[in-house]
Amino acid sequence: MKIFTVGSKSFVTSFQLAGVPGIISESPQKALDDIKKLTDDSDVGLVLVSDDITESINDELTALRAEKDTLVFALPATGSEKSEVDYRVMLKKILGV
Repeated sequence: MKIFTVGSKSFVTSFQLAGVPGIISESPQKALDDIKKLTDDSDVGLVLVSDDITESINDELTALRAEKDTLVFALPATGSEKSEVDYRVMLKKILGV
C-alpha cells in the first residue's frame, strides 16, 4: 500500500523529505479532484491532506470516505491553529446514522 499527501507546497514538501510522495493543490476543488483520483487507485491505502484545504470540502470528503476503502486523513497544515474534531459526528455522517 502507498501513502500520498495532498496540500500546499510546504505541506507536501515536508512529507517528500521523509519519502512520501505528494500532489501540490492550492485550491480545495483541485485537491478534491486529486484525492478522488488517488482513492480510485487500488495501490493507495492512505491519503494525508492538509486541514486548511479540507475545510470547504469536508462534506465531499466525508462522502468519499464512506464509499472508498482508502483512508483519507486531514492533518494540521504548517502554521494552522489547533482545532477540535468531533469524530463521533464524522463517524455518524460516514455511516449514514
